[in-house]
Amino acid sequence: MKAETMPPTITNPLAEQPEQRVRLEGVSWQQYESLLSTLGEDFPALRLSYLHGTLEIMTNSPLHEELKTLIGMLLEAYFQETRTRFHGIGSATFREAAKQRGLEPDECYCIGGKKEFPDLAIEVVLSSGLVDKLSIYEGLGVTEIWVWENKAFTLYHLRPNGYEQIAASELLPNCDINLLAQHVKPQDQFDAVMSYRDELRG
Repeated sequence: MKAETMPPTITNPLAEQPEQRVRLEGVSWQQYESLLSTLGEDFPALRLSYLHGTLEIMTNSPLHEELKTLIGMLLEAYFQETRTRFHGIGSATFREAAKQRGLEPDECYCIGGKKEFPDLAIEVVLSSGLVDKLSIYEGLGVTEIWVWENKAFTLYHLRPNGYEQIAASELLPNCDINLLAQHVKPQDQFDAVMSYRDELRG
């Protein structure tokens, strides 16, 4: 396996510690699964993204963890306040050997009941990735991806020819994505969630 490293580009000035990424080329599916088994137990903060023999290993910063946790809390508040049935799966590993793809979303959800793969995945981006995650999600058949970057969401919906950027969620058409974004305030998690609930009730 050949390792390629790139210095992280931090786009959020609040990040106290940079995310670290390393890319390994020529990684077999068996090696990927072996790394998942080994690192998953001893290093739960690591994220592994695999695409056709290329593996990215990433360590999350504290800010990354705060953001993805808060976004999850806000989205679950939306589900609860609107009585939308959902099944949260967190950062579980999803992989498909036949399509040579695998990753761990920051947060992910099935709308309605539990399914093999999530309908909605959340990605927090503070630094440039080394692997095309949208291509991985496409191979796994995840319907919608919400990317949080530079204090805003960018939404993608899966079409027959790949992901299309959309202005509003088609999975959750009544969810005001701008209102949700206004409450992503990691320094005030409790107040942010309660304020969002008040807005939804109002």
